[in-house]
Amino acid sequence: MKRGTYVLVAIATTALAAAFMVPGAGHGDQEVFVTTIPSGYRDWKLVSVAHEEGNLNDIRAILGNDIAVNAYREGRLPFPDGAVIARIAWTYVPSEENNKVFGRAQSFVAGPPPEWYLQFMVKDSKKYAATGGWGYAQFDKDGRPAPEAKMKTCYPCHDPIKSRDYVFTKYTP
Repeated sequence: MKRGTYVLVAIATTALAAAFMVPGAGHGDQEVFVTTIPSGYRDWKLVSVAHEEGNLNDIRAILGNDIAVNAYREGRLPFPDGAVIARIAWTYVPSEENNKVFGRAQSFVAGPPPEWYLQFMVKDSKKYAATGGWGYAQFDKDGRPAPEAKMKTCYPCHDPIKSRDYVFTKYTP
């Protein structure tokens, strides 16, 4: 009986040690990307909307979970752990139907989603310590995460706004 107990303890200890050796499992300096879409994000509250021109030329909605929205409303920086911010983007296209009614080109609407239409920032100051406490994610319209090379561009883009806890979007009441 004792021998069986020792074997089980040895197996459990080995499994636990192996889990901590996997990149990102408890090593904040290694895991910086989020690979699953947070459930229920479409029901989160609207933080703001934006139009990006240039190569992006998209219109986007910025959403936040309750933790993020409360931090936005209270003006609290840095954001607390557990805050999640979502960005949903669509191409920015003219509305021929609306423009006919208005008699001139003035109406633009959300068109099809761009390749990487869905992005997230997930605050976990320990897990994502290497990237200012934020994990980053991008997903295509089929829910597939972006390749790691694309994900490596997130933190460097956000680094210049470190003073705002790496978050571009300001709350729009």
